[in-house]
Amino acid sequence: MTNRSRLGNRFAPWLQALLNLLYPRTCRVCDVSLTDRDWFCRSCEQAFPTLDPPFCQVCGEPYDGPMDRPFRCDNCADRNLHFDFAIAGYRAEGEVRELIHRFKYGRDITLRAPLGRMLCRALDDPRLQAEDLRAWTLVPVPLHRTREREREFNQSHELCLQLARHTGIPVQHVMKRLRPTDKQARLTRAQRLENLRGAFSLRRGFQGKASPLAGAKVLLVDDVFTTGATTDECARILRREAKVQKVVVIAVARG
Repeated sequence: MTNRSRLGNRFAPWLQALLNLLYPRTCRVCDVSLTDRDWFCRSCEQAFPTLDPPFCQVCGEPYDGPMDRPFRCDNCADRNLHFDFAIAGYRAEGEVRELIHRFKYGRDITLRAPLGRMLCRALDDPRLQAEDLRAWTLVPVPLHRTREREREFNQSHELCLQLARHTGIPVQHVMKRLRPTDKQARLTRAQRLENLRGAFSLRRGFQGKASPLAGAKVLLVDDVFTTGATTDECARILRREAKVQKVVVIAVARG
């Protein structure tokens, strides 16, 4: 251990105490004072609606009835999806939904850190446990430049950066959005496909057999997974044009 490390270990508790005094931390949900370095009080965090089995093994849609084996939901049964599977840490309900709305639409950029930590829960999926995820690549779902200018940030990219800090998985800003699109939740399946046709492409240098992502495994990151149409279109391009081997969609919440 270096002298700098020893000094850092010695003074870290005092420094943290001073920071807590100058900038007291409060729960991002209920504003109760916190005495540690956490983002939520225990009561609020325990109330978050986690996404737990049983759920569809393809899209992660939760199922409230009894189920004793993995299953594919009716919505996925007749679809040829381009991502391997999608998984979220939480359901997009209650305070989780409110936190994401404050982050994305209320432009509360300070929520990127707690939401990034919440995104880590998606990595607990058993299908990812055997993987060396540091050999994977984080890819954010892109925003169109006009919407990103209005919002002042891309929420998916911010979540990628936070997740990279927690896990060491590298981030690549691979894709771009060529035109703005209507909100997918309002559309039928056929309309969603038409709405997204030609909406995405790869950035220069990521196409073809010479792509640095050829044969790679990708974690495609979004804040909320709802219909899956947007992430499926992104996965299609990653597979077809960047020659990516595997695409798993991860999100903070499942809508």
